[in-house]
Amino acid sequence: MLGSMNRYLQGSMLLLAVCVLSACGIMRSSVVVEPAPGNTYRNAPSVVAPSPARTPIPGGSYQVMHGDTLYSIAFRKGVDFRDLAQWNNIAAPYTIWPGQQLILSPHAKQDSGHAATLPPAKSATTSVATAPMFEPVLPAPAAAPAESAGPAVAATASAAHSPVSGTTVARPVVPAVAATVPNVVPVAGVPAEAPAAMPPPAPPAAGVSRVVSGVQWHWPADGTLVGRFSSGDAIPGIEIAGKAGDPVRAAADGVVVYSGNGLVGYGELVIIKHNDSFLSAYGHNRKRLVKEGQRVSRGQQIAEMGSTGASRNELEFQIRKDGNPVDPLTYLPQR
Repeated sequence: MLGSMNRYLQGSMLLLAVCVLSACGIMRSSVVVEPAPGNTYRNAPSVVAPSPARTPIPGGSYQVMHGDTLYSIAFRKGVDFRDLAQWNNIAAPYTIWPGQQLILSPHAKQDSGHAATLPPAKSATTSVATAPMFEPVLPAPAAAPAESAGPAVAATASAAHSPVSGTTVARPVVPAVAATVPNVVPVAGVPAEAPAAMPPPAPPAAGVSRVVSGVQWHWPADGTLVGRFSSGDAIPGIEIAGKAGDPVRAAADGVVVYSGNGLVGYGELVIIKHNDSFLSAYGHNRKRLVKEGQRVSRGQQIAEMGSTGASRNELEFQIRKDGNPVDPLTYLPQR
């Protein structure tokens, strides 16, 4: 009897030991190992949330017409050109084509010819035996100095050694961001051409200028101020009356991003981009003297005053900051 009880107790203790060891094994397999301090790890790719819109969102869509540029469409719809490009997944230099449908909101991108298709999300549970949860990223070797720096920047790749697979993995390097002021502005329906040789910009016209928000502003025309800014106007700007043929000048250094007559109510119109925040517009001209992609200097003549789209000879002048109309008189020098 005593021997039977001893054998029973020994068997129970053995079974308990096996269970404890099994539990410990399970516990050990579920331990999360934290990366050592100072090491860099690459997680699964994530989708970057779009930045909030800089202007009220109009919604709906717009069909691109011949002669449009992304800048002129953004100007017409009262949005910032960067938002319009982001909503439609269009990268610089913002090439568009006639008939293309552009979405005027950050939603419902499926109607756009440039709609972004995201890959399906991968499961968060990955077998440790087949792939690591984290992959170390080793420092890239120092790059050799370039002999010359050109306008175009080619994408390069760096290599990192994976300690799990023992193989070398190529890592693409994102190319440098394009310049904030474009050299070529794509126009819908117009074949892209190499930029023509332009004469050197004219020296700034004599007169008082004023620096506001990092831009040096100059009056765009002589004449009488006959209309002041009101944010509620359909065409929010100022009107400067003059004679037919009077010179219309660039209010600040920049590049022409639109030169045409496709915006209703503006007549012959020129739009200049000064930096990523500021655009200026010059409407009702008799004749335009510049074209898209042309760099201009403050005070340089860009058009002749006229009455296209207006009942008298005048310049309709606007300044937009991040897509929003602002009072030009708060930027122009007093006179």
